[in-house]
Amino acid sequence: MLKSYQPTEFMLPTSRYCKEAADHAVAFIQDLPHIAGKWKGKKFELLAWQEQIIRDVFGILKPDGFRQFTTAYLEIPKKQGKSELGAAISLYLLCADFEQTAEIYGCAADRQQAKIVFNVAKKMVEMHPYLSRVVKIKESQYRLEYKATDSFYQVLSAESNTKHGFNIHGVIFDELHAQPNRKLYDVITTGSGDARDQPLYFTITTAGNDMNSIGYEVHCEAKDLIAGVRKDPTFYPVIFGANDDDDWTDPAVWEKTNPSLGITVPISKLFAQCEAAKGNASKENNFRQLRLNQWVASAVRWMPMDAWNKCSAVVDRAALKGRICYAGLDLASTQDTTALVLVFHPHESEENGLYYVLPFFWLPKDRILPSIERDHVRYDDWERAKILETTPGSVTDYSFVRKRINELAKEFQINEIAVDPHNARHLLQELESDGITVLEFRQGPISLSPPMKELMRFVFMEKIAHGGNPMMDWQMDNLTVVTDANENIRPVKGKKRSGRIDGVVSLIMALDRAILRQEEGPSVYDKGERGLLVLGC
Repeated sequence: MLKSYQPTEFMLPTSRYCKEAADHAVAFIQDLPHIAGKWKGKKFELLAWQEQIIRDVFGILKPDGFRQFTTAYLEIPKKQGKSELGAAISLYLLCADFEQTAEIYGCAADRQQAKIVFNVAKKMVEMHPYLSRVVKIKESQYRLEYKATDSFYQVLSAESNTKHGFNIHGVIFDELHAQPNRKLYDVITTGSGDARDQPLYFTITTAGNDMNSIGYEVHCEAKDLIAGVRKDPTFYPVIFGANDDDDWTDPAVWEKTNPSLGITVPISKLFAQCEAAKGNASKENNFRQLRLNQWVASAVRWMPMDAWNKCSAVVDRAALKGRICYAGLDLASTQDTTALVLVFHPHESEENGLYYVLPFFWLPKDRILPSIERDHVRYDDWERAKILETTPGSVTDYSFVRKRINELAKEFQINEIAVDPHNARHLLQELESDGITVLEFRQGPISLSPPMKELMRFVFMEKIAHGGNPMMDWQMDNLTVVTDANENIRPVKGKKRSGRIDGVVSLIMALDRAILRQEEGPSVYDKGERGLLVLGC
């Protein structure tokens, strides 16, 4: 038994630790063989951190005798033995949990990933003198069958076409952070085990880099439970990860976050990878994500989000009424989001010298659900919060956008609207006919680089006030840059190609006009001499 074992702090006062139940699970797992490397053929001797988890999950019982925890979440860096642990748990649920007709599923983002835990379990069965006789392996179906209880273990992935009618006793969810959407997780975890007395949904994952994924959602839920912010007596959370303010180059931090360090992974590898990552943002983020289990966004994110968040001062729309402003408009395609951003340059009477940012977003009403699945963000929540406005139908109704822009032009004094001409020719002409000054703003590095660099400078000087709009925050977090030979930069989407950046592009264009007009003084357009001007390339 684990030396000085103490049940988890999440154990309810009404629950009890059953040593016999915990010993049974530990004994079964430790009778399984290691399948590779220098330990091949030897018994699976649980490490202290692994045994603690097994004893907590399988040994803590409610007054009715069933397990307290039905959900377990283990977040841990790579190469800590998580696949072996996942395979061992799946075999215990299949063969030793005394459940008749048990359905055990191994889930992952794609079939290749889902096969990893399955292949480990299959080899454990093949190398075990008893299990090799009583468990039937159907390798082509990625399925194990235990006839004594008429139970099976089956691989599923997000690619699976049949994900209905489950009667789940156990799930091993591998690398939840890589799920392309929330469909499989929701189907598997919502009501699928209601007919079982003690189903177990066990997620084992490393950190990811998509802050709008189901993986990050469950990560935050686990963090809240650990911090005591919320309570859920059925959820067992374990996270091995560095804090945001930890020094990622400190070996003491590595030891804290890698519980199998020196056993499954030598510390020399971390030293080598750390040295290679110094001075390289992409390698640093990979090291922090995979070795320190930190959730990091795009490996080459342009904007430091901590600096951007410091500029989230409240923007009082009513106080800006009638003020001169400059706009940027990015229409993207007819099925994507459209963004208009107003920038108000500092007023002479204001001592803070802030550029106020007021964004507006539109999306076709019928594209809400497909866009949620594609972009992994809750557009429906943003719509309810009036952060996003929907246009009728399945494509952007530009007449609706035109009407809203004209309404805003009455509320504020919009001197100019800089527009990406792609997809916008007809609307440009209509806005011109409405008496609004429209400038074509080419999307090349010569046009975009100067205002982007000014935006970064203003953010670090805290001369921007953007109000903390969550849709703009998300898009800023998506933004990466491409640099040409002359060190000109232009904005592009990051690794998550579904990430939107139209609001940021609109902000850059609007800021460019606000800065230039403030430097130049009154524009010729203020005197009624308007026309179409093409800017940059």
